[in-house]
Amino acid sequence: MSKKKTCMTVIENRAIAEGIYSMVLVCPEGESFGAVRPGQFVGVCCRDGSRILPRPISICDFDAEGKLLRLVYRCAGKGTAEFAGWEAGSEAQILGILGNGYDLSALVGKKVLLIGGGIGAPPLLGLAKSLKQADEAAGAGKVTAVLGYRTNDLFLAEEFRRAAEVIIATDDGSAGVHGNVIDAIRELSPEFDVICACGPMPMLRGVKALAEEKGVKAWISLEERMACGVGVCLGCVTKTAHKDEHSNVNNTRICTEGPVFDAEEVLL
Repeated sequence: MSKKKTCMTVIENRAIAEGIYSMVLVCPEGESFGAVRPGQFVGVCCRDGSRILPRPISICDFDAEGKLLRLVYRCAGKGTAEFAGWEAGSEAQILGILGNGYDLSALVGKKVLLIGGGIGAPPLLGLAKSLKQADEAAGAGKVTAVLGYRTNDLFLAEEFRRAAEVIIATDDGSAGVHGNVIDAIRELSPEFDVICACGPMPMLRGVKALAEEKGVKAWISLEERMACGVGVCLGCVTKTAHKDEHSNVNNTRICTEGPVFDAEEVLL
């Protein structure tokens, strides 16, 4: 299942917070989407023919057999509003698996700090689970997740606690540290030697600055509006520190070369 559309079946679709939904999809009998890296995404196709572009949604979790996908998404427009109304047993056209994801081989056995802001947290849950399993097998490593929310509507926080130590930050101070994720890190000083982050651009700029200050590697997942999702339309390019060897310009495509990048390689 790679850069093609597959008809999957919705087996669960429910609200887990205000405006936030969790959808679980299963592959058809005899099919599989194969290996998944945490941080990859899919394109979910609308049934309404007036909305022709698939909506890119990060994979929150998956099973090892390549049968089940879990997507956690925010209802933010007409497309995702349509998805929120899908019932168990209905069919969904899924494009993917897309993107590069996080490289587990660069993270296992290390003190990994996961930083998720709002709807940027879901793809880090699958990463936390994968790292916990790999670290237990290796007998080393530690995962700490710093999750930022607007209020105390802490979706996925309990699930993160099963795989990592969790630090909460809220904009209104209703839970955890009053402030953003960077404020929480500076106040509580968790140990880490590598960062993986996903969230809004201001947060990622703060993560990049923190990594530079601490002298550690940071891998960041960029959120961007996409059209095709497969690298053809060039609608989701981002500026890079080095020139692309093919185009000879300082641009790269988030949907194919990303969405996960070495923070040193992108200009935010």
